[in-house]
Amino acid sequence: MGKISSAAVEEEEEEESPLVTNDDEHHQAIISTASLSAAVSSSSEEEDPISQQKQLQQQQGDLVHRTGTRWTAVAHIITAVIGAGVLSLAWAVAQLGWIAGPLSMMAFAGITYVSATILCDCYRYPDPEVGPRRFRSFLDAVHHYLGERSHKAGGVLVQANLFGTAIAYTITSATSIRAIRESNCYHKEGHQAPCNSYGDGYNMLAFGVVQVVMSQIPDFHNMEWLSILAAIMSFAYAVIGFGLGFAKVIENGEIKGSMTGVPAANTADKIWLAFQAIGDIAFAYPYSLILLEIQDTLKSPPAENKTMKKASVTAIFITTFFYLACGCFGYAAFGVATPGNLLSGFGFYEPYWLIDFANACVLLHLVGAYQMYAQPVFAYAEAWFTTNFPDSKLVNKHYNLSLPSSKHVITVTALRLCFRTAYVAVSTAIAMSFPYFNQILGVLGGLNFWPLSIYFPVEMYLVQRRIGAWTKEWVLLRAFSLGCLIVSILALMGSIQGLFSAKFG
Repeated sequence: MGKISSAAVEEEEEEESPLVTNDDEHHQAIISTASLSAAVSSSSEEEDPISQQKQLQQQQGDLVHRTGTRWTAVAHIITAVIGAGVLSLAWAVAQLGWIAGPLSMMAFAGITYVSATILCDCYRYPDPEVGPRRFRSFLDAVHHYLGERSHKAGGVLVQANLFGTAIAYTITSATSIRAIRESNCYHKEGHQAPCNSYGDGYNMLAFGVVQVVMSQIPDFHNMEWLSILAAIMSFAYAVIGFGLGFAKVIENGEIKGSMTGVPAANTADKIWLAFQAIGDIAFAYPYSLILLEIQDTLKSPPAENKTMKKASVTAIFITTFFYLACGCFGYAAFGVATPGNLLSGFGFYEPYWLIDFANACVLLHLVGAYQMYAQPVFAYAEAWFTTNFPDSKLVNKHYNLSLPSSKHVITVTALRLCFRTAYVAVSTAIAMSFPYFNQILGVLGGLNFWPLSIYFPVEMYLVQRRIGAWTKEWVLLRAFSLGCLIVSILALMGSIQGLFSAKFG
């Protein structure tokens, strides 16, 4: 870990270059509830940091009027973090039991707060409060503090995370479509009717067809309405899941479950399931990829890092309360029968219309959220092709397509049509091959939690604060990073084992 950190030399003199790159463009799309505008700025040398900042704003064109507050940041964080991952938390608590389950969620809340706190201080350079240089995206900061190699490695991990999330959302959408069909079947035919024979393959294909069409939206700036809709839907189904779990506990008149969780066939299986549950929790919490973009919307004074730290405390507290409520009430309602997906498992039968509405909210959220995660990949790939093949008609020739019975015209290129269609087709094919909701979420959580949420923030903070090797703070941060690495490896191993076990028995 020390090599990457040491490779980042404090760059007191830097060549003037735009901070908003293709990487910026494709990372703005991760925030599902806001269109976070950013302007270009570059660094120069001045004696007074505050005067330098004002001069840069005037001379370099950094005229963005930032109006964000602690509460707007809280709203952005909550709506971006609370999503499909909340549906798996009841199952995760069921695997870990009444002691380890809630404690694990609170532990991840604490880890997320530490990660967010140190990353907040990396927004400005060289001083975390008045430094003239801003980093408006996660990868911009990685590039500056840790160098080109780390920037490329981070880019690969981010792209893998975006693609993996597209696969997870395809799986989740199919289970929600099936849940709606099963809910109506059980309502009409009775709870003992054979309504669980619906497959997910055609549902995934249908979702894929919708995404092929949606993917022709030119870019993220043309789909602000979609991100707002997705945010509303995610909050709606999460609230419904919590309410249904609470109502089920009242109906049962008892709290189900045990201290050690759902029993397994043997000790090894129990351990693997516990590791997988940790991966599911890891998937639900972090927001490091969007933190700097949210911070870039905040007004100052007070300093952005101070406001962002307060916002992180509030948002993590609210999110943790919500996660504990959904996870614990879901486990208390169903005990050993807790479903992998709280809304489509199939744990709830009535009121069937509310189950249908909740799953419709999930489906609408995922239609938009899929694009939130796919558009950055599209932007990055198309920018690369445009740069490397500037004279290619396949890349740069535009065609206007008129929609039937509409005045709207969609502008496409052959590259956009082919690449985006292929992207959706591949993600759909993988989802159909591995249609396992909890296992896929666990793999994504285990794979991305440590490098993106712990390692890079810690290494950047060490460079930003100029913390020397083997000092007390250096040792504590490295121990923190190492501990999280071990947890991530265990979660990834358990989730991969669960994935292959589900696929091959």
